[in-house]
Amino acid sequence: MTKKVLFVCTGNIDRSPTAEFLLRGKEGFKVKSAGTWIHAKRRVSRELIEWADLIFVMEEEHRDVILGISPEAKEKIIVLGIPDRYRRNDPELIEILKKKMREHLGVEW
Repeated sequence: MTKKVLFVCTGNIDRSPTAEFLLRGKEGFKVKSAGTWIHAKRRVSRELIEWADLIFVMEEEHRDVILGISPEAKEKIIVLGIPDRYRRNDPELIEILKKKMREHLGVEW
């Protein structure tokens, strides 16, 4: 069965698109990313939250925004604890994301 995974950060510019790119194309996953900021490239919505089987958020504040939109999503949110100090495709960010995804999804690179 395909698992639908949503990655959420603030602007949907650096962290969540990097995570989406890493997992995209892996067998057994459908992946999207979004941001919580009003000017995010793709803004998180009820539809995206409902679409996802699992939601990875970069920080606690992202979880709070999602729960404000859809309190019933609580059980499918995982906070990764990745601060907003990385640029898109930063090698350090990629290594952190790979480690976190290995822990939570069993994905290997």
